[in-house]
Amino acid sequence: MQLFILCGASSEIAKAYFTTLKKQISRGHIVTISRNKFNANFDETSNNEISHQHFTTDYSEQSLGEIAKELASSQYDLAQLMIFNGLLHDPANAPERKLEQISEQHFINSMHTNALLPIRCVTLLSTLLKPQVATVICALSARVGSISDNNLGGWYSYRASKAALNMLFKSAAIELSRRYKQCHCVLFHPGTTDTPLSKPFQANVPEGKLFTPEFVAEQLYSLISDADYLQQSPSPAYFDWQGKPIDW
Repeated sequence: MQLFILCGASSEIAKAYFTTLKKQISRGHIVTISRNKFNANFDETSNNEISHQHFTTDYSEQSLGEIAKELASSQYDLAQLMIFNGLLHDPANAPERKLEQISEQHFINSMHTNALLPIRCVTLLSTLLKPQVATVICALSARVGSISDNNLGGWYSYRASKAALNMLFKSAAIELSRRYKQCHCVLFHPGTTDTPLSKPFQANVPEGKLFTPEFVAEQLYSLISDADYLQQSPSPAYFDWQGKPIDW
């Protein structure tokens, strides 16, 4: 049975992606992973070909390793490993506009959530990969993680952490391709989505450019489920919600 893993499952895009999966797949096992409980609204009696399992975790190596070990015992074929974790701001810190606004702790927190945590998920859960199984490993990146696309400056911690994520995925994709020829890594820019992450900045979003989580989830699923599109893309692919490549 195909396995779909959603890390950071409490985010709005992840919850929308969970709903999209339920509509799009006819058979499979969906695993959600987050720090908190997950309200799946999942009636398993409606389709006994799709099952759901949730793990609450602190994202430590031990916790993720235990999850991977439990899933490995069921002999699933990993189809998608989706990583939705992300941090832009918190109650004490907004994206920096000036050098003097850089906070050491916020920078560390951004690097941990946006770069270290996703690659840790890849490290521990890639043990489920099989050479003969086609698998997509995808993390939410951002256009502001592109060094060549940076024409405005600012947002130091977020930009740096997303650029770090991109480099980590680049290295991981090279390593994984040696052992798992059918594994494809993807970095996805969702655009400005109507979530708590973007809420403080929505006033300046052009009309028609603020997307619902449901729209983003459907675009993401459509792109990474298109085998021909992925075959024509490098690994890692770095593209936006339209499927347009982003310069590194």
